[in-house]
Amino acid sequence: MTDRTLSAPGDLDALRWNDGGLLPVVAQDAGDGRVLMVAWANREALERTLQTGLMHYWSRSRKKLWKKGETSGNIQEVVSLHADCDADTVLARVRMTGPACHTGEGTCFGRLTGAATAGTAEPTSGQVADLPDNAGNGGGTSLEPSVLPELWALLEARARERPEGSYTTRLLDDENLRLKKLGEETVEVVTALLRGDGTAPDEAADLIYHLMVALLAGGAGWGDVEARLRARRR
Repeated sequence: MTDRTLSAPGDLDALRWNDGGLLPVVAQDAGDGRVLMVAWANREALERTLQTGLMHYWSRSRKKLWKKGETSGNIQEVVSLHADCDADTVLARVRMTGPACHTGEGTCFGRLTGAATAGTAEPTSGQVADLPDNAGNGGGTSLEPSVLPELWALLEARARERPEGSYTTRLLDDENLRLKKLGEETVEVVTALLRGDGTAPDEAADLIYHLMVALLAGGAGWGDVEARLRARRR
């Protein structure tokens, strides 16, 4: 697998900055894979980050460099920095001191479950209850029946048969890899949405697959998920 680690100032030469000399940085908890926040950085911010081992960003509103936690004390200690395949987004794996969000919450994305349950966002019952009858089908556009039950059945078959060389089998057999990949795919979805380059559906498909595998390995069923959604909608 390609190593896109950014460990020295010279590594920043390969990054693709936008017209303002910035790029988005996704901060991820190195321990449990939670996505903590998304902020912007210029070259100086990343150079300062590499020099100090603490995350620095660029404030577009204040037009100045800032260190995470410089006033709150909620610093982010850098574990590693990684460029994405297009070199226009950086993933920062960090150790967080205190909450990441200025609201006092652990992440800027609201309530997230822990790594044991995949580190994915959990919608509130109110959010689901407000969905219209045609929610999830393009706002009324006629689509084919959902492929998710079919995918779940295939994963169950993989779990029973454990075919050699199957990626699903590998995930089912390795909890650390399973949850690590789920965290990575969550970051990819957030990054794709931030970029707005049309790749979000592809990344979401990858995330759903890894989520299903994690649920299956954890003893939960896809029917359990659908039952929760139906109950919250009511």
